[in-house]
Amino acid sequence: MNKGEERRSKLLDILRQAGADPVPGFKLAEELQTSRQAIVHDIALLRSAGEPIVATSRGYMLATALAPGMQKIEVVVRHRPEDTPKELYSLVDVGVRIVDVAVLHPIYGELRGRLELDSRADVEEFLEKVSSCKAHLLSELTDGLHMHTLAARDRKYLDEALRVLEKLGFLIKEDSQDETELETLAEARSR
Repeated sequence: MNKGEERRSKLLDILRQAGADPVPGFKLAEELQTSRQAIVHDIALLRSAGEPIVATSRGYMLATALAPGMQKIEVVVRHRPEDTPKELYSLVDVGVRIVDVAVLHPIYGELRGRLELDSRADVEEFLEKVSSCKAHLLSELTDGLHMHTLAARDRKYLDEALRVLEKLGFLIKEDSQDETELETLAEARSR
């Protein structure tokens, strides 16, 4: 086994051990005593070899780490960009993981970004990154309409998340009057 193959094998071991906790690229680089660019290259090679590595705003993780024992639902929501902190904090406060965010773009189809937010600290870090990078939220592409995959170990937490989103006025339900919202809801349900 050459040096690069050995490093990639160790990288996979680190991600397996981390489970559902994303590992930042700089930490991988430190632990493997290499550059951040080498890690990016290794991740690309591992992905092309079929390894289910996903990039989140907090680092890399194995996609298989998301599923064990977790129940998932997809919700369709709409709100203004300035309501994003309220939405995200409210969801993690009831004990759900915000797995991702997705929008249905009229030209590109589904655009999905991994979030993997479990706590207020995770949300704070994500919001700080959005602010410091002056990044736009995916939901800004679709006038605030977007979807989240939510996960929890028990259905009661997912039910509570639905109640919270409805109370905030963010949840889009099947009786929506907006045709775009109904199409998005139908698309989310078909997955």
